[in-house]
Amino acid sequence: MSVEIYSTDTDSGQITVIRKDGPSAHQVTKEIAVGNAPRGGVKFTRDGRGFVSNTSTNTVSELDALTRREVARITVGSGPRGLGIVPGERYLLVSNSGSNTVSVVDLESRTELTQVAVARDPRHMAISKDGRFAYVCIWGSGYIAKLDLSGLVDEGKPDSIREVARIHIGEDSFPYSLNIDRSGKRAYVACNAIEAVPVIDLDTDKVIAKVAVKSDGGRAVAFTPDNAFALLTLERISQIAVIDTDELVTTRYIPVGPGPRGIAVDDADNTVYCSVFARTVPSEDEKVEFKFNPHTLTVVHLDGVDLSLPADEGGNVQYDEVRVGYGPCSVAVFNTAEVAYDESKLNEAAARLNDGAKAAR
Repeated sequence: MSVEIYSTDTDSGQITVIRKDGPSAHQVTKEIAVGNAPRGGVKFTRDGRGFVSNTSTNTVSELDALTRREVARITVGSGPRGLGIVPGERYLLVSNSGSNTVSVVDLESRTELTQVAVARDPRHMAISKDGRFAYVCIWGSGYIAKLDLSGLVDEGKPDSIREVARIHIGEDSFPYSLNIDRSGKRAYVACNAIEAVPVIDLDTDKVIAKVAVKSDGGRAVAFTPDNAFALLTLERISQIAVIDTDELVTTRYIPVGPGPRGIAVDDADNTVYCSVFARTVPSEDEKVEFKFNPHTLTVVHLDGVDLSLPADEGGNVQYDEVRVGYGPCSVAVFNTAEVAYDESKLNEAAARLNDGAKAAR
């Protein structure tokens, strides 16, 4: 098996890489130092280039997924958080929460080309399957900004990017992240301050439902391999809400470690990885067989579990746990077996990074 799990450990300033040798066999193989306060899940190109935002240093680190090292740092706007790789993998978008912009980065030259102005405090984003549009959570203004990327994709013109729609979620809803389902037709929004998950029809740019959940504090959304269920991390109550994507109702809740934020799914074996940020603790009356610890990834096995039914009818999930660095906020799954990459370009980038570090000293 060639699957590896990448944990973004904010407080440690590192990415922890975990080799997966089986559904319940995980081993930490590398801790990659990056910039201060990395945020968001590592985003990968098909040739093994990984990218993560360093929020406190206004940079994006580039990682080599095969040698597990940092090879470059790209300067962007203030307080970078969300990332999106545009299909074609020539360009990277970066939402800058401190400068209220979205950076456009050329991945060939590893340089920022321009910054597109948006409203207050953009957070995480998703890009449509055809690459024509980016949807950015505007955390401070309660809406999703739809950016037209057509000029960038068709003609390589970063200055052509424009906000073409605002999908309003609600005042003081604080939309934090969103994810587009596997059909490419709907986006599910994780909001910090409402007890609901807004669902957006991407053909009409309308909110077609607000699925009720039992707590605010939504952080991230992932989908089961068959797209039948959306999985939402609820940081305040240390649970994952399971949402039926046909009926648009919540069917059950899965307890996880304290303060869950990021979430990712390994499609090969229906395993869920959840980042335990550890800024909250489970409630006193939470009764689970598994004893959860902070600064870990909670591994949730869903094989044989009917998510359409509550726990007492659909069966209990099984758990594992992997210790990572401090303050894990996000997680990503990457299959190294599918990578074909140009090692010479990565070595050149790593040499430039080392030369820059020596000059700084």
